[in-house]
Amino acid sequence: MVKSLYSISILLVGLIFSPIASYASALEVATFAGGCFWCVEKDFEHVKGVKSAVSGYTGGMLQNPSYRDHGQHLEAVKITFDPNIVTYSQLLETFWRSVDPTDGGGQFCDRGNTYTTAIFANTEEQRKLAQASKDALSQSGILKAPIVTPVRNATHWTDAEDYHQDYYKKNPVRYFLYRQGCGRDDRISELWGEQAHQGIDK
Repeated sequence: MVKSLYSISILLVGLIFSPIASYASALEVATFAGGCFWCVEKDFEHVKGVKSAVSGYTGGMLQNPSYRDHGQHLEAVKITFDPNIVTYSQLLETFWRSVDPTDGGGQFCDRGNTYTTAIFANTEEQRKLAQASKDALSQSGILKAPIVTPVRNATHWTDAEDYHQDYYKKNPVRYFLYRQGCGRDDRISELWGEQAHQGIDK
């Protein structure tokens, strides 16, 4: 009798919690570098299907870089998303149209290696999709200059300091003045026209 009750309780626990575990395991991660991570984080937190966006450092040689290690890493954003709502391919299309992939020296007013663009593939499938997306965009002729954004394999990741996370929420006025002053949106509109910020809910 005791064994039967135990078996039933285990079964019930499995039924209750398995959907939660299944949902959590269904989430995937995309990693993009698109210049200032405040802006990339804000953009992708307004994409349907994105559950979270975390600013951080990657693409360098240091294991635990900080903001002070300028030039030795790229500012990037780790995006957790539900592929049942938004696919990785759709996120790629949004990424391209939220940056200037023809600029190899930085992004907008921010110059130097730290602010260059990159797609960091977390799986082999992501790498193939990212390269195919880049090739298709290059062949489309939409952009008049070569695409210099590299597709790289994801390496070690370090979360940025707390004050960088959700900066646009914590410091809305400063964020607005920075983004406008840096010319980010003006350049994206100039470059992409009606396709600018595709997939981002303003």
